[in-house]
Amino acid sequence: MRARGTPLRSERMRGPLLVLNAGSSSVKFSVFDATGDGALANRLQGEIDGIGVSPRLRAADAAGRVLTDTPVSAEGVDAGIPVVHAWLTDHVGREAAYAAIAHRIVHGGRNYVQPVLIDAAVVDGLEALVPLAPLHQPRQIAAIRAMAHLAPGVPQVACFDTAFHCNAPELARAFALPRELAAKGLRRYGFHGLSYEYIVSVLPDVAPECTEGRLVVAHLGNGASMCAIHRGRSIATTMGLTALDGLPMGTRCGALDPGVVLYLLRHEGMDATAIEQLLYERSGLLGVSGISSDMRTLLQSGEPSAAAAVDLFVYRIGRELGSLAAALGGVDAIIFTGGIGEHAAPIRARVCNDAAWLGVTLDEAANTRHGPRISRAGARVSAWVIPTDENRMVALHAQRVLDERFR
Repeated sequence: MRARGTPLRSERMRGPLLVLNAGSSSVKFSVFDATGDGALANRLQGEIDGIGVSPRLRAADAAGRVLTDTPVSAEGVDAGIPVVHAWLTDHVGREAAYAAIAHRIVHGGRNYVQPVLIDAAVVDGLEALVPLAPLHQPRQIAAIRAMAHLAPGVPQVACFDTAFHCNAPELARAFALPRELAAKGLRRYGFHGLSYEYIVSVLPDVAPECTEGRLVVAHLGNGASMCAIHRGRSIATTMGLTALDGLPMGTRCGALDPGVVLYLLRHEGMDATAIEQLLYERSGLLGVSGISSDMRTLLQSGEPSAAAAVDLFVYRIGRELGSLAAALGGVDAIIFTGGIGEHAAPIRARVCNDAAWLGVTLDEAANTRHGPRISRAGARVSAWVIPTDENRMVALHAQRVLDERFR
């Protein structure tokens, strides 16, 4: 596996590259440096999390040494960007020194299927996609605008979570809706593409036998999805037009009968705004448990409602696994990634044990150690834990955009 500090190739970049990943309640960031031999190495990474509740700035260098861990004042993601910028200015240098600022953007729609340099027209295009990603897109646009003000003149690059799925089979992307609606872009896009792309990129090092195989990758975190991949290509994924579909998530509902929305409109007196807030922010693990959206809290809780939320999460993973296995015509390996996928051994154990029908045989000791391989030798379907690194994938894409710009 490529270590997190291992250089990425770079021929033209001069100065550090800042990667920003603005989420619904956090701002994650990484800084990559150009080295003397034209390589790109991670200098530091961190985040402000708990925005809106108890925001805290944490950062560590490439060796894992803590650089800061302190409470900060940030009422929203918009307010978190200047806090990150101020801290980085003290630890990296003046903003004009950046070679570029790269952003993870959740939704690229039909028009953005590869990374692009950001200009006013691109920002307008991203604004038009806000209805398809209301929890994330506004924060990411706010981060772009904030950095344009804080670091004027520094190139900014947008990298899209939907791009990995743009070449999925047409049947896998279609809804059974009238053609005139499909022509307007109502189709499955899929998300977490930067994570899936990273996993594919490190397979030759971690699990070379899986590189050409039929894979189901489970990106499990506060946002969760699964993807069927064959020979590095997205074949089908659990999310659709928006990031609401598929698995239950921290606060998002996952797959839902459209009739539920009609019922809420007609019989509960809810308007579109109230339904949007319900489905994005009050459902999922939080809604079912009534306790927390955090899987760690639910696993430690003795409350029946917490167990019910965990049970539903695991059950839905098993259902989606069967669907993706059908799309692939069989499965050779299952890969867990994301915060829950990488760290929650009990969830992985339950998923693997439920998937015994596919040929998964769990190695309990390896699972407790978090892998990388957590299936027994000789299992018909292997199982793996591979940490993802979306920021590194964004950095690689941004560097290619810069190379093309100065070619």
